[in-house]
Amino acid sequence: MFVAAVPVFLIAGSVRLVINAPALYSYGFDRYNITAYTGIERDNLLDVAARIRTYFNDDSEYLIVPTTVRGVQVPSLYNEREILHMRDVKGLVRGVYWVQEASGLYLLAFAAFGLALYRRPFLARLARYAGYGGGLTLGIVLLAGLGSLVGFDRLFLAFHLVSFANDLWQLDPTRDYLLAMFPEAFFFDATMLIALSASVQALVLVAIAAFLPRWWQPREPGAEDSTAWEGVTRSPRSS
Repeated sequence: MFVAAVPVFLIAGSVRLVINAPALYSYGFDRYNITAYTGIERDNLLDVAARIRTYFNDDSEYLIVPTTVRGVQVPSLYNEREILHMRDVKGLVRGVYWVQEASGLYLLAFAAFGLALYRRPFLARLARYAGYGGGLTLGIVLLAGLGSLVGFDRLFLAFHLVSFANDLWQLDPTRDYLLAMFPEAFFFDATMLIALSASVQALVLVAIAAFLPRWWQPREPGAEDSTAWEGVTRSPRSS
């Protein structure tokens, strides 16, 4: 269970990190020229993105975002369909938060219980389990990454069909600003960033598991200093 919980924690944590990374939004807006496509100035786009991140982390039910489009102030950038879809997205995001926190608490409890029960010798076992979990994470990320490179559009469609019980996610980029601001290519970049983040963390765990036994070898309980023992056994002959 510990080994299986490691990729759950790392991947969910990476999703949370990327969702709340301002750099992802500014990069996506610049790369896909969202200002020219939507008529929303870059500073206003960044403000909308900041409001979306706040919405994911607060208790409000609906996302109401006033902004300026082509010089005209609008009270709500998103229409009713988009707002309802974002409510569904928020539920999904908060579910990811919960999974990360629950798996993290389990990993922490496992480590604390093992250290309390077995003391320092448990560190080597804990590192080995973490390394196994890191390797499993790398395998999952590799498969997901290859699948995304080969057919991200199909995976993206399957994700929506599985994650949402309605068709509110079916938007039109010519009239719905949510899809105009965040095209499919934006989510591909976000997916690659999530994979990179999880892979780096997994490699750290694998490295710790590989090198910890070289840095520190725990002494078996009850073992004594062989040099001191030899001194005791030889002292009668020397006298």
